[in-house]
Amino acid sequence: MFIPVQAGRASEEVALQIEAAIMDGRLSPGERLPSEREMQSQFGTGRGVVREAIKILKQKGLLEVKKGAKGGAYIRQMDVDNVSESLALFLKQNPVNPEKLIEFRETIDRTITQLAIAHADQTEKDELFKEALRLESMLREDEPDFIASSELDRKLNIMLAHMARNPLFEWIMHAIQMGFSSHDYALYEDATYRERAAANWSDTARAIAEGELMRALAFIGHHYVLLRQCIDEKAALTNEPDAEFLQKDEQ
Repeated sequence: MFIPVQAGRASEEVALQIEAAIMDGRLSPGERLPSEREMQSQFGTGRGVVREAIKILKQKGLLEVKKGAKGGAYIRQMDVDNVSESLALFLKQNPVNPEKLIEFRETIDRTITQLAIAHADQTEKDELFKEALRLESMLREDEPDFIASSELDRKLNIMLAHMARNPLFEWIMHAIQMGFSSHDYALYEDATYRERAAANWSDTARAIAEGELMRALAFIGHHYVLLRQCIDEKAALTNEPDAEFLQKDEQ
C-alpha cells in the first residue's frame, strides 16, 4: 500500500501517503492501520518517523489511537460535528464582511425553505411552527433570556435545514450556527426590532406549515430587510462600519 520515503521530511511524506490512502478509499473508516513495525518496513524508515506521522494525522482528525488488546491507530469516522467544527474554525479565522454573510444566509435560507416545503412531512412542519411560537413568546418577555432564545433560534435553523432532506445543507447549517452568524443577535438584543423579528420567524414557520412557498420567501426577505436596517442604524450610531458588535460571534 505504501512506498519508501526519503529522509529529510519523512514524517510528512508518511502522513501524506496515509492521508491519500484514506481519501481514495484504500483505507476505510474504522479500519486499523498496519502495525508500527509493518509501516517501518513499508516506508523504509524508523519508529519515530511513523509515530510522528500518526501524531500529525491524529491532529487533523483523520486517526484515533486506541490502547489495549485491540489498540492501534484507526481511521476515524468523521461525523457532522467534526466537519462543522473544522469549517467553523476556518470561518472564525477568516472574517467575512457582514453584508456578505447576510447575502449568503438569505440565499441559503430561501433554498432550504423551498426544499423543506417540498420534502418535509406535516408533523415536522407543525413542530417548526410550534417552536417558532415558543421563541416569539420568549422574546416578548420583559427581560428575555437571550442565551435560551439564541439556542432556540439555532435549533429552529437546524430543524429547517434537516427538513430540506439534503445532508449538505444540514452540515452547512451546523457549521454556520457554530462558526458565525448573520448577526441576528443584533435584532434580538434591540428592543425596537426584537418582537418584529420574532413574529417574522413565526410567520415564516406558519407559511411553511401551510405550504405557502411565496409567503414564506417573502417573510424570509423581510427578516433580512429588518436585519440590514438594524445593523445600519447601529453602525451609524457608532460611526464605525466595523464596530465591535459586527465582529461579535453569536453565543
